[in-house]
Formats: sequence, C-alpha cells, structure tokens
Amino acid sequence: MARTIAVSGSASGIGETLAGQLRDQGDTVIGIDLRDADVCADLSVPEGRASAVAETLDRAGGRLDGVVACAGVSDFTIMPVKVNFFGVVGLLDGLRPALAAAEAPRAAVVGSISGTHPVDDDVVRHCLELDEPAAIAAATKVEESGYGGQLYPSSKSALAQWMRRVSVTPEWAGAGIPLNAIAPGVVLTPMSAPLFEDEGMVEVMKEAVPMPLNGFAGPEVIAEALRWLVSPANTHMTGQVIYVDGGAEAVLRGPSDF
Repeated sequence: MARTIAVSGSASGIGETLAGQLRDQGDTVIGIDLRDADVCADLSVPEGRASAVAETLDRAGGRLDGVVACAGVSDFTIMPVKVNFFGVVGLLDGLRPALAAAEAPRAAVVGSISGTHPVDDDVVRHCLELDEPAAIAAATKVEESGYGGQLYPSSKSALAQWMRRVSVTPEWAGAGIPLNAIAPGVVLTPMSAPLFEDEGMVEVMKEAVPMPLNGFAGPEVIAEALRWLVSPANTHMTGQVIYVDGGAEAVLRGPSDF
C-alpha cells in the first residue's frame, strides 16, 4: 500500500537517499529542505518551522503515514542546537496530529553516536525544558568560549532524551505512533565530506568513532534502517536509539551499557 511520508533534509545525504528508497517502493515523499525540495523552509527558526509544517500539511491533505527528520548540521556554532534539536522537535510536534490521523503512522529521527560524547549540561537542560532562547544563550556562551565542538553532541543528546521521553506519552504511543532514532557513526555524506579532505581529521574520526564492523558507512545504510522504522512492520518498537555505527557505541561505552 502506497503511503505518504515527509522527510526533512531531503536534498542531500541520508535524507536524499531515504527519499529515493521510499519513492522506489511506491511511496509519496514530501521532501523538506532549505532548497531543492517540495517544501523549502529554514528549520533553524520558529517561523521557518511553522511554514514547513503548514505547507507539508497542505500537501499531505492533513494525513501523514510517516515523518523522518534527517535535516541537521554539524558545525561548531549554535546552529546544531537550532536545527538538530529545535528544528526536529518543532517539525515533529507540528506534524504529529497528521500522523495520528493515519492508520499506521510512524516517526523517526536521526541521532548520532556523538550523543554519547561529552556535552554541555546547560545546553541540554534548556533544550529539554523546550526553552529555545535560554538554550541559544547557553550555546552562544559555549561557542564563544572556544568549546563549540560540544554543541553538536549536546544537540543530539538532547534529541535522544526528548525522543525517549515523549515516545511513551499518550500523544505518541497512546495515539499508536512509534517514535525512534537511528544513531549513525561516521557517514559518508556531503556534510562530512570536508572532514575527509584532511588526513589528520580522518585519524581523529577513527579514534573518536571506532567502527570495527565495515568502517565508515554510506548514507544508504542509515536510510535502510530508517525505512524499516517507519514501515508498517514496526508495530512495537518505540523510544529506542538504534546505533547503526559499525560497533562504535559498544566499543566506546563497553558491554555493561545496553
């Protein structure tokens, strides 16, 4: 049965690959991105999220079978907090009623192995309080202090915790909507491409994200996992962070965390 699925970040990387896989299996995809998408919107700001939600709902006719939030950024500025956390949460919250109207709705987000790395506690706390001005203020302090590298992990840690918290609520599980996350390791996408131009950075990535099973992943690997999460076959998995990372999480955290 053909389904209608909204995919953010559809213009490149994991989102583009997933959108292609879904269309190949006969689904209708509503792509959301800054440009080159069905719905062009800036998810880093509240008005952009509202615009994305409104246009997506209009295109979907008020009912969505699935939503996958792939859009994200990985720089050392406040942008990961604005896009990776508030952009995702705003989009999912806005589209949730359309999911609830579907027969077998599913939702998924893209987390990261970096969510297990050191984070800024204030940024994460304000994100989980859904206090965007406070979170941005805290992130700005981190950026200005020279520790901007903590902001991407902070955004992904907060996203995973938000997902686990809301996934079992009446609004999500109670409405029959599984909500899960795929947490990749290092993925070969346009976002990560500049890192591979520096041999020293490649070695840093191998140390920070050791992937003993088959090394760095292509975007199709992550897309396939997301595709299953939002398929009708997933009837009982919710609130899970699934590490598709070549074993990095097991190496970094050890066997006692499971």
